[in-house]
Amino acid sequence: MTATPAPRDATTGTTEKVADAIRNGIRTGQFVPGQHLVEAELTLRLQISRSSLREALRHLNGDGIVAIHRYRGAHICRLSRRDTRDLLAVLEQLVRLAARLAAASTHEKRALMDAALDAARRHDEDGDHRSYIAIRQAFYDCLFEVAANRELPRVTPLRRADLFRAQMRPYQSWEQQQIHTAGYRRIAQAVVAGNVEAAEAAVQALFAETRAMVTALPDAAFEEG
Repeated sequence: MTATPAPRDATTGTTEKVADAIRNGIRTGQFVPGQHLVEAELTLRLQISRSSLREALRHLNGDGIVAIHRYRGAHICRLSRRDTRDLLAVLEQLVRLAARLAAASTHEKRALMDAALDAARRHDEDGDHRSYIAIRQAFYDCLFEVAANRELPRVTPLRRADLFRAQMRPYQSWEQQQIHTAGYRRIAQAVVAGNVEAAEAAVQALFAETRAMVTALPDAAFEEG
């Protein structure tokens, strides 16, 4: 008699449920870097067991989204200034690669990059952080699709970048977010034009602006270390 296999996605499903809830919470401001994660609240909110929650948090710990301490429990990771600079160095190289591939591509959807940014901007223009999130998400989703390299979305540390953006949120004005959004548009325009050199230069300029902002921020914006 053949044994009935156990449901293969039970643990994976629970892990992703927790991961999605926390990632979305970081993007929308429900969770902030450094925030303690209370097990009782999360198990009730997500309708999962405490053991399933702890397993999921261990996975998020491996992704650098959640930090777990033996006596203090779990909390959302908070980046040091060095963490931030290391993250930006890696992220820049991967975004440059994506922009180069996208600009060199003959992908029919290349022309949709500007449309994606416009749609995201129209999605919410009430002056809060949500429209910036929508624009950023639309930009990267479209860039990776046009670049047509399946590994790029997997290896690009956008989840850690979400942490960085959430951590900088109290220190970044709406005007500064608009300046950053203009950087996305310059990259998109270069990709649409098929100009590889301009696309890479636009990425370099965007990250130079970001690094300058990081340098100018007070120590209070970062975790010690």
